[in-house]
Amino acid sequence: MIKPVNTDMAEYYAVRNNFDEEDIENPDGADALDDIMENLRKFMTDQHVLELACGDGYWTDELAEYAASVLATDINPTLIEQAKERELPEEIVQFAVADALDPQVEGEFNACFAGFWWSHVKRQDQVEVIGRIRKIIGQDGLLVLVDNSHVETEKTVIARTDLEGNTYQIHTLPNGERYEILKNYYTNSTLRKRLGPLLKDMRVHHSEHYWMLTARLR
Repeated sequence: MIKPVNTDMAEYYAVRNNFDEEDIENPDGADALDDIMENLRKFMTDQHVLELACGDGYWTDELAEYAASVLATDINPTLIEQAKERELPEEIVQFAVADALDPQVEGEFNACFAGFWWSHVKRQDQVEVIGRIRKIIGQDGLLVLVDNSHVETEKTVIARTDLEGNTYQIHTLPNGERYEILKNYYTNSTLRKRLGPLLKDMRVHHSEHYWMLTARLR
């Protein structure tokens, strides 16, 4: 008997074997990812950064090298504990459990970063999410988003599309448990159309494997 598909995305990221999402989707995109890392350093050096959905700290590890401070947040306490195992400098990096869709955090920030998370935000929720980020980092705050471009593989097959245009994939864990994962992919023009009214000085760098958006909040 086939088990029903689990739709708890937070649970999926908590219980899966630890791997980086860019590796499972784009194993041939290492060079493009290096370019993103270089650009991230340019934008985030000396910034006070709120990081959303930090996962096991893959991007936090990078930010710790040049940001003035980082508050790395994730909804999963288990992933926060994994990130702490990286032993990043405590004078720069702090961790907190928080829902990226509505982060309730304390501190002063002038920048927000999210890596491989925006694709998990429903299209109909994006305006409200940007508004919540703006309340935290303020007008003219720096927003940097990095995510996957859609590369056709057996692991990126779209299982269904809902009425709002959100797309979903089915991911299967080694134990056979199946999860439906919200995964939206965006073109340059779609990002500009959806986020342009909310942002200024927006730039979108698109490659075959990844895209990177930088902007200031209106």
